[in-house]
Amino acid sequence: MSEPAKTALIVYDGDCVFCQSYVRFMRLRETVGPVELLDARSGDPRVAAFQRQGYDLNEGMLFVLEDRVYHGDEAVNMLAILSSSSSLFARLNRTILSNRTAARLIYPALKFGRRITLRLRGRPLLPADLDGAPDPRQGW
Repeated sequence: MSEPAKTALIVYDGDCVFCQSYVRFMRLRETVGPVELLDARSGDPRVAAFQRQGYDLNEGMLFVLEDRVYHGDEAVNMLAILSSSSSLFARLNRTILSNRTAARLIYPALKFGRRITLRLRGRPLLPADLDGAPDPRQGW
């Protein structure tokens, strides 16, 4: 009897239009099976658990696969490696971000773009602590 497929988990900022689009266009189900998308602003207790483990979701999204957590540039690198190349976006993403060095170099620009977009939309950064207190780096 085969073991059931594990669900992959992506934790992202649901108020960030780039983050929303990125996770929507990833074609992971074809390569890794079920994928759960978790908005870090949803109040789901797993978000607080990741924060307690030291993951700063303002510094990067999370990708969890087979009990391994990938954060920030590691997450987009693994997502690029594992995604199918069935669309133009997926092919570009895979070509560029599946290279570990490229992902590491490009990710700071992606984070900066997220912060600018949130600011322009009048949205706050994610809370820095479990009590929902504003991030002291709110401005940047």
